[in-house]
Amino acid sequence: MDKRIIPKGYKSGLGTLETQVAIKELKDYFESNLSKVMNLTRVSSPLFVLPNTGANDNLNGEKAVSFDIPFIGETAEVVQSLAKWKRLALKKYGIPVESGIYTDMNAIRKNEELDNLHSVYVDQWDWEFVIEKSDRSIEKLKEIVEKIYRVFKETERFVYIKYGIEPILPDDIHFISSQELLDLYPELDPKERETAIIKQKGAVFLTKIGGLLSNGEKHDGRSPDYDDWELNGDILFYNPVLDEVLELSSMGVRVDEEALDRQLTIADCDDRRELDYHRKLLAGELPYTVGGGIGQSRICMYFLRKAHIGEVQVGVWPEDMLDECLKAGVRLL
Repeated sequence: MDKRIIPKGYKSGLGTLETQVAIKELKDYFESNLSKVMNLTRVSSPLFVLPNTGANDNLNGEKAVSFDIPFIGETAEVVQSLAKWKRLALKKYGIPVESGIYTDMNAIRKNEELDNLHSVYVDQWDWEFVIEKSDRSIEKLKEIVEKIYRVFKETERFVYIKYGIEPILPDDIHFISSQELLDLYPELDPKERETAIIKQKGAVFLTKIGGLLSNGEKHDGRSPDYDDWELNGDILFYNPVLDEVLELSSMGVRVDEEALDRQLTIADCDDRRELDYHRKLLAGELPYTVGGGIGQSRICMYFLRKAHIGEVQVGVWPEDMLDECLKAGVRLL
C-alpha cells in the first residue's frame, strides 16, 4: 500500500458504530433530495444481465464477473454499471420528458486496484432522465450538474448540523473541458491536471471525456455506447483528508443514433451493432436521456472525512493494507 495516502496523525471524528448510523442518515438525506430535485422515481434494478442483450457496461474493456445459470443454459454477467439498462427501463416504464428514474446499483469490478478510493465492490445511485433530442446540449448538461451540486451543498449543510463537520464546498461548481485543462497544464499528465485544478477550485465538473485531445491522447477512457464524448463529464471534489481529487460522479448526455454510430467506429466496436440494445438505439427506438452514477460509499467517505473507502463499506483487503491502516488509525470494516 502507498503509505503517502495514509494521512499523518489521522483520527476519524466518528467511531465505528457512530459511522454506521451516520452513513444511513447521510444516504437517506442525499437520496431523498436527489429524487426531488431531479424528479426521479426509484425503481428496482438487476444484479446481473445476459451478455447478448448488450445492456452491461464494458467500461474500458474490463471483463465482467460471470456465472452459469444451468436452468436456462445461459451465462450471466454481474453488472458493471446500469448506464444502458436504465435507458431500456425508461422506455419500458413509459417515463415522460423531464422525468426520470434512479436505483441502487451494486457491482463487482474484480480488476480494480485496491487503494484508499477503490474497492472490488461498487455501490452507487444510478439515475437516468428523459430529455427532448433538441436538449442534447452542453447547456442542458450544465443545468443538471448545477441541480445535483445543490444536493451536495444541502447534504454538506445537513452533515454540519448533525455532526459538526465544517463545510468546505465552494458556492458554485467550476466547469472546464478536458482540452481546456490540457491547455492550462500541458506539462502534466491527466491525473496531475485534475489535482492542479481541483486544489484551485475545490469543486469541478470536467467535461468532454473519451475523445482524443490536441496531444493525440485521451484524458480518460469512456465506453463508446452510452455517453456522448462531447457532452459528458465527471464531478470532482477536493478531498481534504487525502489532499487529492475525489471523483464522486460520472455522467453525461447519452448517445443518439449519430453519436453511437460515430463512436462505435472510432472505438473499433462495430461488432456491438448487432446486440439488442444497440440495434434499438440505432433504430431510434429508445428515449433521449441524460444519466449518470453517484458513488454512495464515496460521498460517505467525503462528507464524513474518512481516509479509506473501507471505513464506510465492508470489503476484502490484502493483509498488508489491513495492518498498515490499523497502525495509522484507519479502521477498515
